Formats: sequence, C-alpha cells, structure tokens
Amino acid sequence: MLTVAPDIEVLARFGRALADPIRCRILLALREAPAYPADLADALGVSRTRLSNHLACLRDCGLVGTVPDGRRTRYELADARLGHALDDLRAAVLAVETDRTCAEADEQGCC
Repeated sequence: MLTVAPDIEVLARFGRALADPIRCRILLALREAPAYPADLADALGVSRTRLSNHLACLRDCGLVGTVPDGRRTRYELADARLGHALDDLRAAVLAVETDRTCAEADEQGCC
C-alpha cells in the first residue's frame, strides 16, 4: 500500500538526492528520456559501479523507477512532474544573484 510521506521528509529526500552532482546529472539525463544504466554510465563518464550506487540512492528516495525490458532494466523518472520540478528549481536558482554563495561554501563544499 502506498502512503504519502510527510512534507519535510519528502523535501529532505529530494535535497539528499540533489546534494550530489552525479545524481543531479542522472536526474537531468532521465528528464530528457529513460535510459539504461550502461548508456547512462557512458554518457556521464562514470563507472557502472558508481552509477549503480547513485541509481540505488535515487530509487530509495523514490525519484526514479525501473522498467524491465527483456534482460535489461531501463530507468526513468518516477513521475513526470519531477522533470518539471527540476526545470522550476533550475529557473529559480538562476534568478538568484549569481555572486552569492553560502558562508560555508569553501569549507562545506556547498553552493
């Protein structure tokens, strides 16, 4: 049975997923079209093992799903609205002053 997660938990999972550049690149690639892991690894220039770990994280966060395709498994965004949300987030961040960074940017690696 599906249940609806509390708002804060959902946002925290989304934030965790977006906290890693490779996961962001995966989500953006899947926003364009579903893909197979081997193709994603090649397109992103990462090892298949590393990609697999990131895909597992995105699956656990509920952001991507799998579709069996014969002996292969194709990945896609769990909901088409995620693609729109990514576009909206990118547009909102672009609207923020570009010379601003977090105070801890150098120490924490954020922004």
